[in-house]
Amino acid sequence: MKVPLLELRHISVSFEGFLALNNLNLSLQAGELRAVIGPNGAGKTTFLDVITGKVKPTSGDVIFKNCSLVGKREHQIARLGIGRKFQSPRVFESLTVFENLTLAVSKPKRPLPLLFDNNNQSKNLDQIHHLMNIVNLQTRKDIYAGSLSHGQKQWLEIAMLVGQDPDLLLVDEPVAGLTDEETELTADLLRSLTGDHTILVIDHDMEFIRRLNNPITVLHQGSVLCEGPMSQIQTDPRVVEVYLGRPEELEK
Repeated sequence: MKVPLLELRHISVSFEGFLALNNLNLSLQAGELRAVIGPNGAGKTTFLDVITGKVKPTSGDVIFKNCSLVGKREHQIARLGIGRKFQSPRVFESLTVFENLTLAVSKPKRPLPLLFDNNNQSKNLDQIHHLMNIVNLQTRKDIYAGSLSHGQKQWLEIAMLVGQDPDLLLVDEPVAGLTDEETELTADLLRSLTGDHTILVIDHDMEFIRRLNNPITVLHQGSVLCEGPMSQIQTDPRVVEVYLGRPEELEK
């Protein structure tokens, strides 16, 4: 049996007596694309905060590449190979698309050498153009990120995250505020990264989750309620009751 890339073992998080996570168990294999859904208050954000070291669990352990993450600081966990995309896009709006991606792929990450060292830019040029092609921003490379649409900012941040080459990408609500077309393109983008990258996605948009066409974990009251493909999830009476609504709504 393969050793999981990421494993949460009996994770509980208590905030002044309130259990945000309650004996949560979850594992993720290398190269997998996993969606995590659940109603508001299910513990989805806390779940990501525990993985990235922003919140220390009350009990339990987080194992990543056979290494415990509990007690490590956020920057240490990031250096181990975990990248996180937050709900609102975090890009450098006063820099161009090209400059944002240059910052993402270059090492060391000191701003002045990155932006003015032509040798450094040339070395990473192929990777930068590859990332722009992945997110369809090649015609926007000289546009300031602040002038991009909301969807394009989301794609740019995903490209920046991929450019950092983490082993695990944590993507939080990437289609919030996107049009239907942008939502479909974002799902296709994440699917195209599967295999070469391990991706965990949290979102509420069920059409987006359907289009991902990948295993789903449902959280409820800080625990895993059930796991499986969409065909199984959408007919599970527990999921219908706590999250998805009446069965006839699922057929729309």
